Amino acid sequence: MNFKHLHYFWTVARSGGVARAGERLHLTPQTVSAQIKLLEQDLGAALFKPAGRGLELTDAGRLALGYADEIFALGDELRAALESRRERPSLPFRVGITDVVPKAIAYRLLEPAEREVTGLRLICREGKLDSLLAELALHRLDMVIADRPIPSNINVRGYSHKLGESEIAFYAGPGLGDASLPFPECLNDAPLLLPGDDSTVRGQIERWLESRRLTPRIAGEFDDDALMRAFGQAGGGYFPGAAALADELGAQYGVRLAGRAEHLHAAYYAITGERRISHPAVRAVTGAAPDWLSP
Repeated sequence: MNFKHLHYFWTVARSGGVARAGERLHLTPQTVSAQIKLLEQDLGAALFKPAGRGLELTDAGRLALGYADEIFALGDELRAALESRRERPSLPFRVGITDVVPKAIAYRLLEPAEREVTGLRLICREGKLDSLLAELALHRLDMVIADRPIPSNINVRGYSHKLGESEIAFYAGPGLGDASLPFPECLNDAPLLLPGDDSTVRGQIERWLESRRLTPRIAGEFDDDALMRAFGQAGGGYFPGAAALADELGAQYGVRLAGRAEHLHAAYYAITGERRISHPAVRAVTGAAPDWLSP
Protein backbone atom coordinates (compact mmCIF):
# COMPACT_ATOMS: atom_id res chain seq x y z
CA MET A 1 0.00 0.00 0.00
CA ASN A 2 1.19 3.50 -0.86
CA PHE A 3 0.78 5.45 2.37
CA LYS A 4 0.96 8.76 0.51
CA HIS A 5 -2.21 7.77 -1.33
CA LEU A 6 -3.77 6.72 2.00
CA HIS A 7 -2.90 10.13 3.43
CA TYR A 8 -4.62 11.88 0.50
CA PHE A 9 -7.74 9.76 1.08
CA TRP A 10 -7.68 10.53 4.83
CA THR A 11 -7.30 14.27 4.16
CA VAL A 12 -10.25 14.28 1.73
CA ALA A 13 -12.44 12.38 4.19
CA ARG A 14 -11.54 14.68 7.10
CA SER A 15 -11.67 17.91 5.03
CA GLY A 16 -15.10 17.27 3.56
CA GLY A 17 -14.15 17.33 -0.10
CA VAL A 18 -11.46 17.09 -2.77
CA ALA A 19 -11.13 20.86 -3.24
CA ARG A 20 -10.50 21.57 0.45
CA ALA A 21 -8.10 18.65 0.68
CA GLY A 22 -6.20 19.98 -2.33
CA GLU A 23 -5.78 23.33 -0.56
CA ARG A 24 -4.42 21.65 2.55
CA LEU A 25 -2.12 19.42 0.53
CA HIS A 26 -1.09 22.19 -1.90
CA LEU A 27 -2.20 20.02 -4.82
CA THR A 28 -4.78 20.43 -7.58
CA PRO A 29 -8.11 18.61 -7.09
CA GLN A 30 -7.38 16.58 -10.21
CA THR A 31 -4.09 15.29 -8.72
CA VAL A 32 -5.80 14.36 -5.45
CA SER A 33 -8.59 12.53 -7.26
CA ALA A 34 -6.10 10.63 -9.38
CA GLN A 35 -4.11 9.51 -6.31
CA ILE A 36 -7.26 8.29 -4.57
CA LYS A 37 -8.22 6.31 -7.70
CA LEU A 38 -4.84 4.56 -7.48
CA LEU A 39 -5.50 3.70 -3.82
CA GLU A 40 -8.95 2.30 -4.70
CA GLN A 41 -7.37 0.16 -7.40
CA ASP A 42 -4.79 -1.07 -4.92
CA LEU A 43 -7.43 -1.92 -2.29
CA GLY A 44 -9.96 -3.29 -4.83
CA ALA A 45 -12.84 -1.23 -3.42
CA ALA A 46 -14.45 2.15 -4.00
CA LEU A 47 -13.90 4.48 -1.05
CA PHE A 48 -16.17 7.38 -2.08
CA LYS A 49 -19.50 7.66 -3.92
CA PRO A 50 -21.24 10.75 -5.35
CA ALA A 51 -23.63 12.53 -2.96
CA GLY A 52 -25.29 15.58 -4.49
CA ARG A 53 -22.54 17.97 -5.51
CA GLY A 54 -19.99 16.28 -3.24
CA LEU A 55 -18.74 12.88 -2.07
CA GLU A 56 -19.55 10.57 0.81
CA LEU A 57 -17.76 7.52 2.13
CA THR A 58 -18.79 4.04 1.10
CA ASP A 59 -18.88 1.22 3.67
CA ALA A 60 -15.35 0.31 2.57
CA GLY A 61 -14.38 3.97 2.87
CA ARG A 62 -15.63 4.19 6.47
CA LEU A 63 -13.69 1.04 7.34
CA ALA A 64 -10.56 2.41 5.68
CA LEU A 65 -10.95 5.75 7.48
CA GLY A 66 -10.98 4.04 10.88
CA TYR A 67 -7.71 2.29 10.10
CA ALA A 68 -6.23 5.48 8.61
CA ASP A 69 -7.06 7.38 11.82
CA GLU A 70 -5.11 4.81 13.85
CA ILE A 71 -2.20 4.71 11.39
CA PHE A 72 -1.68 8.48 11.33
CA ALA A 73 -2.21 8.79 15.10
CA LEU A 74 0.63 6.31 15.52
CA GLY A 75 2.68 8.36 13.09
CA ASP A 76 2.14 11.44 15.26
CA GLU A 77 3.19 9.47 18.35
CA LEU A 78 6.33 8.30 16.56
CA ARG A 79 7.24 11.86 15.62
CA ALA A 80 6.65 13.09 19.18
CA ALA A 81 8.71 10.24 20.64
CA LEU A 82 11.63 10.97 18.34
CA GLU A 83 11.47 14.68 19.07
CA SER A 84 11.48 13.94 22.80
CA ARG A 85 14.48 11.67 22.34
CA ARG A 86 16.37 14.42 20.52
CA GLU A 87 15.56 16.87 23.28
CA ARG A 88 16.68 14.43 26.02
CA PRO A 89 19.55 12.41 24.56
CA SER A 90 20.45 9.21 26.40
CA LEU A 91 24.08 8.37 27.18
CA PRO A 92 24.52 4.67 27.98
CA PHE A 93 26.99 3.84 30.76
CA ARG A 94 27.71 0.11 30.80
CA VAL A 95 29.35 -1.00 34.03
CA GLY A 96 30.54 -4.42 35.13
CA ILE A 97 30.67 -4.99 38.90
CA THR A 98 32.52 -7.98 40.27
CA ASP A 99 30.35 -10.03 42.59
CA VAL A 100 32.74 -9.55 45.52
CA VAL A 101 32.27 -5.77 45.55
CA PRO A 102 29.60 -4.85 48.14
CA LYS A 103 26.43 -3.48 46.57
CA ALA A 104 26.50 -0.43 48.85
CA ILE A 105 30.07 0.35 47.76
CA ALA A 106 29.10 0.01 44.09
CA TYR A 107 26.16 2.36 44.59
CA ARG A 108 28.28 4.97 46.38
CA LEU A 109 30.84 4.82 43.57
CA LEU A 110 28.29 5.12 40.76
CA GLU A 111 25.92 7.66 42.33
CA PRO A 112 28.03 10.72 41.33
CA ALA A 113 27.79 9.70 37.67
CA GLU A 114 23.99 9.60 37.81
CA ARG A 115 23.93 12.93 39.61
CA GLU A 116 26.40 14.80 37.41
CA VAL A 117 25.91 13.42 33.88
CA THR A 118 22.72 14.58 32.15
CA GLY A 119 20.71 11.91 30.32
CA LEU A 120 22.77 9.01 31.70
CA ARG A 121 21.33 5.52 31.27
CA LEU A 122 23.08 3.16 33.68
CA ILE A 123 23.44 -0.48 32.60
CA CYS A 124 24.97 -2.74 35.28
CA ARG A 125 26.29 -6.27 34.84
CA GLU A 126 27.54 -8.45 37.70
CA GLY A 127 29.92 -11.39 37.43
CA LYS A 128 33.41 -12.76 37.88
CA LEU A 129 36.33 -10.49 37.07
CA ASP A 130 37.67 -12.58 34.16
CA SER A 131 34.32 -12.67 32.33
CA LEU A 132 33.74 -8.94 32.87
CA LEU A 133 37.21 -8.13 31.55
CA ALA A 134 36.42 -10.16 28.44
CA GLU A 135 33.30 -8.02 27.94
CA LEU A 136 35.41 -4.89 28.44
CA ALA A 137 37.88 -6.07 25.78
CA LEU A 138 34.97 -6.48 23.33
CA HIS A 139 33.80 -2.90 24.11
CA ARG A 140 30.57 -4.20 25.62
CA LEU A 141 31.41 -2.45 28.90
CA ASP A 142 32.71 1.05 29.57
CA MET A 143 34.14 0.26 32.99
CA VAL A 144 34.59 -2.57 35.49
CA ILE A 145 34.54 -2.00 39.26
CA ALA A 146 36.68 -4.55 41.09
CA ASP A 147 38.55 -5.10 44.35
CA ARG A 148 41.86 -5.61 42.53
CA PRO A 149 43.69 -4.36 39.44
CA ILE A 150 43.85 -6.46 36.28
CA PRO A 151 45.57 -9.75 37.23
CA SER A 152 48.88 -10.35 35.49
CA ASN A 153 47.72 -13.76 34.22
CA ILE A 154 44.79 -12.28 32.25
CA ASN A 155 45.78 -11.16 28.77
CA VAL A 156 43.39 -8.24 28.39
CA ARG A 157 44.27 -4.75 27.24
CA GLY A 158 43.02 -2.43 29.97
CA TYR A 159 44.05 0.07 32.61
CA SER A 160 43.44 -0.07 36.35
CA HIS A 161 42.63 3.19 38.11
CA LYS A 162 42.74 2.92 41.90
CA LEU A 163 39.74 4.67 43.42
CA GLY A 164 40.87 4.37 47.03
CA GLU A 165 40.63 2.16 50.09
CA SER A 166 38.28 1.67 52.99
CA GLU A 167 39.28 0.45 56.41
CA ILE A 168 37.64 -2.86 57.31
CA ALA A 169 35.35 -3.03 60.31
CA PHE A 170 33.41 -5.86 61.92
CA TYR A 171 29.67 -5.68 62.55
CA ALA A 172 27.28 -7.66 64.72
CA GLY A 173 23.53 -8.19 64.57
CA PRO A 174 21.24 -7.62 67.55
CA GLY A 175 21.86 -9.97 70.46
CA LEU A 176 25.12 -11.39 69.12
CA GLY A 177 27.78 -11.91 71.77
CA ASP A 178 28.60 -9.66 74.69
CA ALA A 179 28.76 -6.02 73.59
CA SER A 180 30.84 -5.26 76.69
CA LEU A 181 33.76 -7.38 75.48
CA PRO A 182 36.50 -5.27 73.85
CA PHE A 183 37.27 -5.57 70.19
CA PRO A 184 38.83 -7.69 68.76
CA GLU A 185 38.67 -10.12 71.71
CA CYS A 186 34.91 -10.38 71.19
CA LEU A 187 35.62 -12.34 67.99
CA ASN A 188 37.32 -15.14 69.87
CA ASP A 189 35.18 -18.34 69.79
CA ALA A 190 32.35 -16.31 68.22
CA PRO A 191 30.62 -17.17 64.92
CA LEU A 192 32.17 -15.29 62.01
CA LEU A 193 30.88 -14.84 58.46
CA LEU A 194 33.49 -14.37 55.75
CA PRO A 195 33.51 -13.38 52.06
CA GLY A 196 34.36 -16.12 49.56
CA ASP A 197 37.80 -17.04 48.30
CA ASP A 198 37.46 -14.71 45.28
CA SER A 199 37.54 -11.68 47.56
CA THR A 200 40.99 -10.15 48.06
CA VAL A 201 40.08 -9.13 51.59
CA ARG A 202 39.44 -12.76 52.61
CA GLY A 203 43.14 -13.59 52.85
CA GLN A 204 43.87 -10.32 54.65
CA ILE A 205 41.26 -11.09 57.31
CA GLU A 206 42.61 -14.58 57.88
CA ARG A 207 46.15 -13.26 58.31
CA TRP A 208 44.90 -10.49 60.60
CA LEU A 209 43.09 -13.01 62.82
CA GLU A 210 46.16 -15.25 62.95
CA SER A 211 48.47 -12.36 63.86
CA ARG A 212 46.24 -11.54 66.85
CA ARG A 213 45.79 -15.17 67.86
CA LEU A 214 42.05 -14.98 67.42
CA THR A 215 40.13 -18.19 66.69
CA PRO A 216 36.53 -17.42 65.76
CA ARG A 217 34.25 -20.16 64.49
CA ILE A 218 33.73 -19.76 60.73
CA ALA A 219 29.95 -20.02 60.46
CA GLY A 220 29.60 -19.22 56.77
CA GLU A 221 31.36 -18.17 53.56
CA PHE A 222 29.57 -16.05 50.96
CA ASP A 223 30.37 -14.95 47.43
CA ASP A 224 27.51 -12.46 47.64
CA ASP A 225 28.11 -9.66 50.13
CA ALA A 226 24.41 -8.83 50.48
CA LEU A 227 23.63 -12.43 51.47
CA MET A 228 26.42 -12.35 54.08
CA ARG A 229 24.91 -9.19 55.56
CA ALA A 230 21.45 -10.75 55.66
CA PHE A 231 22.81 -13.65 57.73
CA GLY A 232 24.70 -11.20 59.92
CA GLN A 233 21.57 -9.14 60.45
CA ALA A 234 19.75 -12.28 61.61
CA GLY A 235 22.46 -12.96 64.20
CA GLY A 236 24.35 -15.60 62.24
CA GLY A 237 27.72 -14.13 63.17
CA TYR A 238 30.03 -11.16 63.08
CA PHE A 239 30.80 -10.04 59.54
CA PRO A 240 33.33 -7.70 57.91
CA GLY A 241 32.39 -4.61 55.96
CA ALA A 242 33.71 -1.24 54.90
CA ALA A 243 34.12 1.15 57.82
CA ALA A 244 33.06 3.96 55.47
CA LEU A 245 29.56 2.42 55.41
CA ALA A 246 29.09 2.19 59.19
CA ASP A 247 26.18 4.64 59.33
CA GLU A 248 24.43 3.10 56.33
CA LEU A 249 24.80 -0.47 57.59
CA GLY A 250 23.49 0.50 61.01
CA ALA A 251 20.45 2.26 59.54
CA GLN A 252 19.65 -0.34 56.87
CA TYR A 253 20.46 -3.60 58.67
CA GLY A 254 20.19 -2.61 62.34
CA VAL A 255 23.68 -3.91 63.09
CA ARG A 256 26.23 -2.38 65.45
CA LEU A 257 29.85 -1.56 64.76
CA ALA A 258 31.90 -4.01 66.85
CA GLY A 259 35.22 -2.41 65.96
CA ARG A 260 37.65 -1.37 63.27
CA ALA A 261 40.51 -3.65 62.23
CA GLU A 262 43.64 -1.51 62.19
CA HIS A 263 45.89 -1.88 59.13
CA LEU A 264 43.20 -3.90 57.32
CA HIS A 265 41.88 -2.21 54.17
CA ALA A 266 39.86 -3.11 51.10
CA ALA A 267 40.85 -1.41 47.85
CA TYR A 268 38.61 -0.63 44.90
CA TYR A 269 39.52 -0.08 41.25
CA ALA A 270 37.92 1.24 38.10
CA ILE A 271 39.19 -0.74 35.11
CA THR A 272 38.78 0.81 31.67
CA GLY A 273 39.83 -0.03 28.14
CA GLU A 274 41.59 3.29 27.72
CA ARG A 275 44.42 4.91 29.61
CA ARG A 276 43.00 8.41 29.27
CA ILE A 277 39.44 8.49 30.56
CA SER A 278 37.04 10.12 28.10
CA HIS A 279 33.59 8.87 29.17
CA PRO A 280 32.05 11.62 31.36
CA ALA A 281 30.47 9.08 33.72
CA VAL A 282 33.81 7.33 34.31
CA ARG A 283 35.37 10.73 35.02
CA ALA A 284 32.60 11.43 37.54
CA VAL A 285 33.23 8.12 39.32
CA THR A 286 37.01 8.47 39.48
CA GLY A 287 36.77 12.11 40.49
CA ALA A 288 34.32 11.63 43.37
CA ALA A 289 35.65 8.38 44.89
CA PRO A 290 38.53 10.01 46.88
CA ASP A 291 36.01 12.24 48.67
CA TRP A 292 34.91 9.31 50.85
CA LEU A 293 37.53 6.63 50.21
CA SER A 294 41.07 6.98 51.50
CA PRO A 295 43.55 7.72 48.65
